[in-house]
Amino acid sequence: MGMKSKIALGAVVGIVVIGAVSANSGDTDGGSGGKGSSASAEQRSGGARSDGGSDAKPADDEGVEKASRAEQFKAFVQKNGTAQEKEAVSHVTKVQGADEQNDILDTADVHTDFTGGITGEGMGPAKLIASAFADWKQSENGLVTVYDADGELLGNGNF
Repeated sequence: MGMKSKIALGAVVGIVVIGAVSANSGDTDGGSGGKGSSASAEQRSGGARSDGGSDAKPADDEGVEKASRAEQFKAFVQKNGTAQEKEAVSHVTKVQGADEQNDILDTADVHTDFTGGITGEGMGPAKLIASAFADWKQSENGLVTVYDADGELLGNGNF
C-alpha cells in the first residue's frame, strides 16, 4: 500500500466515524429532535419493557407523586394543624418543590382551588397554608408560594 492509499483510507475511516458519532448524538438528545426522534424514542422505550407496559408510566408516576405530596401535606395538617389550618389546607390541589431542598434557596409552590387572586377569598387562607407548610417542611432559607386556581399569587411565607 502506498502513502496515498493510507491517507485516503484514513480519511474515509475518519468520515465514517464522524458520521456515526453525529448520528448517535441525535438519538440521545430527546428534547430537541423533531417528530422522528420522538417516535423513535417511543419505539425504543416500548420495546425495552419486558412486562409489556409502556414507558409513559414514569410520567404518570410523576403526577401521582405530586398528588401524593399534596395528600401528604393534607394528612400532616389533619394530624397536627389547627381547625383554621385544616380548613385552609382542604383547598390545596397540588404541591410542587417540597422534596427538592438544598437549604440554600428552597422554593415550593402550593396550588389551591381558591378563585379571585389576591383580592379573592384565598388571601387569608394562603397565610394559614404557608404557616402549615412551614410546620411540615423546614429549610434554612425556604420560600413557599401559594397560588389560586388560575395560577395567581395569593401569598407566600418562609419555611
